[in-house]
Amino acid sequence: MNWILLIIAGLFEVGFATCLGKAKYAEGQIATYWYIGFLICLTFSMILLVKATETLPIGTAYSVWTGVGAVGTVLVGIFIFKEPADFWRVFFISTLIMSIIGLKFVSH
Repeated sequence: MNWILLIIAGLFEVGFATCLGKAKYAEGQIATYWYIGFLICLTFSMILLVKATETLPIGTAYSVWTGVGAVGTVLVGIFIFKEPADFWRVFFISTLIMSIIGLKFVSH
């Protein structure tokens, strides 16, 4: 169950990074909404991360949390913000995904 909470926490990390990216291009009231979304996603992400670390080792939990956030944020960057998806970016994101899966298998 805590692995699921950890992945959801990572997805909320993607949410707060996305909100920051959107707020950067927004103005006025719309930017304020994006910053509020950032705070909401940040809060849920932290709460779920803390909950997951009750039973998972902190090193593993933090690594998976940041890894899910990093992979998701790169994908959001590619698909929403039209960042490049060249070979090396995809290659290194793939190795990060494999590392996250590896941590799951070696954690007790």
